[in-house]
Amino acid sequence: MAKLTVFNQVSLDGYFSDRKGSMSWAHKDPSDQEWNAFVSGNASGGGTLVFGRKTYEQMASFWPTPQAMAQMPVVAERMSALQKVVFSRTLEKAEWRNTRLVKSDLVGEIRRLRRSATEPDMVVLGSGTVVAQLARAGLIDTLQLVVNPIVLGGGRTLFEGLEEPRTWKLEGSRAFGNGNVVLTYSPS
Repeated sequence: MAKLTVFNQVSLDGYFSDRKGSMSWAHKDPSDQEWNAFVSGNASGGGTLVFGRKTYEQMASFWPTPQAMAQMPVVAERMSALQKVVFSRTLEKAEWRNTRLVKSDLVGEIRRLRRSATEPDMVVLGSGTVVAQLARAGLIDTLQLVVNPIVLGGGRTLFEGLEEPRTWKLEGSRAFGNGNVVLTYSPS
């Protein structure tokens, strides 16, 4: 059975995007070798990337560009090469290479993909609305949060709209010189 991991960056005050919907605050210095090695290592795995429309549009506007290739060539190549699924009721087409657009039934489609013996593991990047729906349905196997040393004072929380508390078990942590801390959780 395919596993589903959520990988997201959050601020110290718990927001994954700021008041304008931007995640630019989570972008690090391109010369930060320790952080870039971690990001490249994460990107070197296989699987299917899962996005909501907003995150997909942000990712598709950067990763297939010459600028991304110059700044982070390993990540840019992997982001384009991996299979991608974007969930959106409003997006008309998804032109980024290896992307499939699904217009309905997020939870049902993820359940189908998880049951398939041939589907690879999946990773949700960003996509707060998608994360909240998958959390409500109990479909997240691993939650990997990067806590950034910044306070935004407002924005969107990752589990916006979650009606019942969910508990998680800490499986690991790693601190970086840039102040980021990666926390890995599994459902408890």
